[in-house]
Parts: sequence; C-alpha cells; structure tokens
Amino acid sequence: MASSQTHAQTAETDVDVELVLAVDASRSMETFEQKIQRDGYVAALRRKDVVDAIRDGIHGRVAITYVEWAGSNVQRIIVPWTLVDGADSAEKLADALDQPIPATQSRTSISGAIDFSSTLFDNNGFKASRRVIDISGDGANNNGRPVADARDQAIAKGITINGLPLMTRGDFYSDWAVKDLDLYYSSCVIGGPGAFMVPVNSWDQFPEAVRRKLVLELAGDTPTTQKADWLPSQTLPLILAQDKPQIDCLSGERIWQRRMQDWESR
Repeated sequence: MASSQTHAQTAETDVDVELVLAVDASRSMETFEQKIQRDGYVAALRRKDVVDAIRDGIHGRVAITYVEWAGSNVQRIIVPWTLVDGADSAEKLADALDQPIPATQSRTSISGAIDFSSTLFDNNGFKASRRVIDISGDGANNNGRPVADARDQAIAKGITINGLPLMTRGDFYSDWAVKDLDLYYSSCVIGGPGAFMVPVNSWDQFPEAVRRKLVLELAGDTPTTQKADWLPSQTLPLILAQDKPQIDCLSGERIWQRRMQDWESR
C-alpha cells in the first residue's frame, strides 16, 4: 500500500482541470433538497455535452472529487479524486454519487469548506493548469474563520472558486438568511481567474444550473457577462466575482450572533 501511495504522489497524471465539488449538507438543507443536489450532479455527469466538454480539453481528461460540508470541522469526501476521460468513467463517477444521503449537520462554514477543499489538491496524483473549487450552498458563512480570508488564501495558491448560491429557502429560514445571497457569493465567496457563479432561485432550476456550470468549468470557458438579471424566460444568468464587496462579508456571523442572543433572552 505504501508503495502505491508513493507512486501516486510522484507520477502525476496531467489533466485539464482538478475540480472539487463542495456541496452544502448543513441542517438548513432538507433531505429531499440534498437528494436534488446529488441527482443534479448525477444527471449532469451522464450528459453528452458535459462529457464532450471534458473530451475537448487539451488532455481530454479531468479529475473530480465530491465533498459535502457543514460546520467548520464537518467535511465528508463522498467520492475521492476520480479520473474522468469519457462517457464510461463519467458514468462510474455518477454511479458512485448515487448513494444514500447521510444526516445533515449543524452550522454553515463556507470558509471551512474552502480550507478543506484547498488541501485536497496536495499530492492527489494529478496535475492541471486549473484548480477549481465549486461551492454550492443556501446560506452565508456563520462558523469558522471569515469566508473572505479563506477565499483570498485559496486564490493566492492559484485556486479559482466558483459558486452555486441556492436561493431556495422557505419562510421558516427567512429570519436567519442573508438577503441577496447571490450578491454575498459574488462579493465574498467566489474569486480567482475566470471565477463565476450561477444563482439558483428554485429547485427546478438546479439540474440545468449544474449542467451549465460544469460545462463551463470543464471546458475552461471564462464567462464574459458581468451581470444578468433573472427572468423566467431567460437562461440561468452568470455572475462574475465583484472587485469590491457590495455586501457585509460577516453578515452571516452577525445574523447567527443575533439569533443566539434572541434565544438566550427568551
């Protein structure tokens, strides 16, 4: 075993992109919502246009790992680094994702997800000119260190962070939610070369959002649209990272603190 591990660390496989899919599994995500997320990625990996985007790269192959996260110390690797170079390997990755949904965990630490995901590129057996962390979630950071600090440290390592903000919460969570989660993601979460996000306003949009995002990430296409307003008749908009924050990047922590104070005063 030690011999094979040493070989994996020294004989790196060239790929077009190393992609970490980091998916929210915090308690605000209902089981059916987690299943929609998983199913969205499973369906996307089985799409011909996604496989074509992989095959059209210089090397014609990519490396993907799938992680679920919640609080600052809660991250689970659901599928380890996997080489995808065509329909068969994409199908195997999809099959590996198609498994029972684990229980959700408390708190939301986007910074923890970024920090954890950043370490996964080390000695993973692959080498690419692009390393991407794809963060999907339905809330702001409220645990762990400030998200902007984690983002900036990842960017300094040459990592791009893309986003899939899920603005799908019902009234039950409205008092705890950051308004304009898309603005929060563009200001505080995503960043690095070619960074972009695809906001999701309803769960029926999720499969198409995942497909579109994966095609762009795997093909290495950099979006040119700075901002697009959502209209039901339009395709899902792409929004790029903001040079200057347009929202308080500690708003999630402030909401959590206020919530705890309200709870203690009862």
